[in-house]
Amino acid sequence: MEPLVFVNALAAARIGDTFNQYAGSELRRARLRAHLERGADTVLVGEAAGYRGARVSGLAFTSERQLTGSGPAEATATIVHRVLDELGLGESVLLWNVVPTHPGTAGSNRRPARAEVEAARPFLEAVVEGRRVIAVGRLAAAVLGAPYVRHPSHGGAGPFAEGLRSYFATIPARRATRAAFL
Repeated sequence: MEPLVFVNALAAARIGDTFNQYAGSELRRARLRAHLERGADTVLVGEAAGYRGARVSGLAFTSERQLTGSGPAEATATIVHRVLDELGLGESVLLWNVVPTHPGTAGSNRRPARAEVEAARPFLEAVVEGRRVIAVGRLAAAVLGAPYVRHPSHGGAGPFAEGLRSYFATIPARRATRAAFL
């Protein structure tokens, strides 16, 4: 699927009781299109959009502050980008969530419901198809059956970093060459 078609379908989707941050924001849709168009053969998949991360920025594991220098910062986003940059992969790994929309309120997160995970599955499958997948956290691992790294929140920064280092040490040197999106 072409990124524009994919992003428009996501913007029109109703995924349970989640907030669809793409529905009313051309900026978030444009950011996501650009992220998908750059292509990557590896994707990190988390649980769901966070209230200080993708709900605001439109990109998984990314805060508005990282993109513009203002707006909310988000600890997990900071850790993920720092580790990817340390590995030389900052621009070469696609970032995504099992549920790309935000479960919770403008000021809180909640675990996505089983029905929300299922409703988001077509988007997840389209993104991971043909790519190496790393599950960030237990929900993503359970849904994907992919190699697991600890989520960096709640004291998991060290194990997350070590998990990514170990994973990328086991694949060939071309590790994250760019590939077509879908």
